[in-house]
Amino acid sequence: MHIIVNGESRPVEQGDTLTDLIAALGLNDTRIAVEYNGAIVSRSQYDATPLHEGDRLEIVKAIGGGEDDCWSVAGRRFQSRLLVGTGKYRDMEQTRLAIAASGAEIVTVAIRRSNIGQTPGEPNLLDVIPPDQYTLLPNTAGCYTAEDAIRTCRLARELLDGHRLVKLEVLGDPKTLYPDVQGTLEAARTLVAEGFEVMVYTTDDPVMAKRLEAVGCVAVMPLAAPIGSGLGIRNPYNILTILENARVPILVDAGVGTASDAAIAMELGCDGVLMNTAIAEAQQPVLMAGAMKKAIEAGREAFLAGRMPRRRYASASSPETGLFF
Repeated sequence: MHIIVNGESRPVEQGDTLTDLIAALGLNDTRIAVEYNGAIVSRSQYDATPLHEGDRLEIVKAIGGGEDDCWSVAGRRFQSRLLVGTGKYRDMEQTRLAIAASGAEIVTVAIRRSNIGQTPGEPNLLDVIPPDQYTLLPNTAGCYTAEDAIRTCRLARELLDGHRLVKLEVLGDPKTLYPDVQGTLEAARTLVAEGFEVMVYTTDDPVMAKRLEAVGCVAVMPLAAPIGSGLGIRNPYNILTILENARVPILVDAGVGTASDAAIAMELGCDGVLMNTAIAEAQQPVLMAGAMKKAIEAGREAFLAGRMPRRRYASASSPETGLFF
């Protein structure tokens, strides 16, 4: 049978436990933290945790959001769990500074709206986000039909010398910018069949998330709230359900407004967060980019650490024995 370890498929034997897997990986003598199907497993429970077909595990070398806590998509490993866009900035220099402050490694590019390859002498986006320093993620922003989205991805592949990793979005209407899930599913099937590695923007519907995963999307990106709204995560329980059933990375996309929103997404267990407006429309975009970087790291650390249980009544921190009155 096969399981997913740090984003990659790995064969294991029927009846193997988490202890067997850790031994096979050569991690017996290494300080690690293990996330098993979205939940943290304590070291004492490794022997009592059997592995099953399709289980999804994240194994990191230390509890924290540091350099060893990587994630994977389409066979590529990344340290930063913050993905950023390039729209709405004042100018190219502000774009460059904000992206650098964010620490992002994956940067989205709206092909039809960018100035890549325009008139000689004009500022070029690729000077700001050179492909040798960043992983470009062409997206289909502004597409309202599956046909337009597919065409945009094909153009992006030609423009970027065979680039296959794309972010797919097919919008339903210009007011809400909600995804057209039927058009999205149709476009995803075609693009996957053509060899694209599709990271897909969708609603926070757990059923649709599974369908998009089933057609071969390499990551599913449910919205937190409408694009550019800054409303934060409106339905954390749907996001949790998506996470519990996923075998591919899940990244919150759209609706984040401030650092606490990003931290909440990471505390839920998301693999990452993609944002643009929350940084670009801040009063100080570069400062906000740095805040988002810290929020992503803090939220990830809190998720790995495992929060205290919620209680209806108070629970004293100090001992209640030995009082002198």
